[in-house]
Amino acid sequence: MFEETVTVITGGANGIGQALVKGFAAQKSAVAFIDQDQAAGEKLKHELEAEGKTVYFHQGDISRPEVLKKFVEKIVERFGKVSFVLNNTMKSNHGILSDCSYEEFVESFKIGVAAPYELTRLVLPYLDQDAVIVNISSSRAYQSQQDTESYSAAKGGITALSHSLMMSLKGKARVNAIFPGWIDTGETYDKDYKPDYTRADSGQHPSERVGKPEDIVEAAFFLCDPKNSFVNGAELFVDGGMSKQMIYADDEGWSYQQQER
Repeated sequence: MFEETVTVITGGANGIGQALVKGFAAQKSAVAFIDQDQAAGEKLKHELEAEGKTVYFHQGDISRPEVLKKFVEKIVERFGKVSFVLNNTMKSNHGILSDCSYEEFVESFKIGVAAPYELTRLVLPYLDQDAVIVNISSSRAYQSQQDTESYSAAKGGITALSHSLMMSLKGKARVNAIFPGWIDTGETYDKDYKPDYTRADSGQHPSERVGKPEDIVEAAFFLCDPKNSFVNGAELFVDGGMSKQMIYADDEGWSYQQQER
């Protein structure tokens, strides 16, 4: 499907990022990914190389511009071009109820907003024909639970970054965003992981199940496929319909419990 392409993925060692690395490698794209988790990154690289896949792993912290610069230099040295960029890495430092500090709040923005911008800026001269940027946002860019300010605000930031980059990069790359809801990534950390969902966990979703990393992979495939070149600036929600539910007390089994303040 993606022969002769080069896919760049941040946060590729675990979670959704790991599934993206495996998915694009399975579609015959050469994959370059970065992650701070060296052990998990090296393990994934070796597994995929044993299957005959073309993979490059770079260990590092994407909040540091010099790390991104070196990562891109290695990509260009090895592959000479970039076809797809999947900005996936994020770190939550919780929020105001946890006394998230100024420095912690800014750190979330460095990782979740500034790094995707800088990576896109650095690869710009090397973008392939039909290049695509896919930013992994979140349904939390529009909805929140308590104590999620650092994460939700950063996801709001990458959402705005996506449509602004889309306008700036017209003629050079399409830019779209994926908004995951509850995606259970347990299997990417533990091969023996067995989910244990309650009926409410699954049933609260209009799709009547919890999301899987592969759901995000399939969305990324769709957005990167050149056959879908008219899809640009899209916000693709992959959340089982949760963000479209209107919830009132005693409606469809929902109940409200007053919290003490």
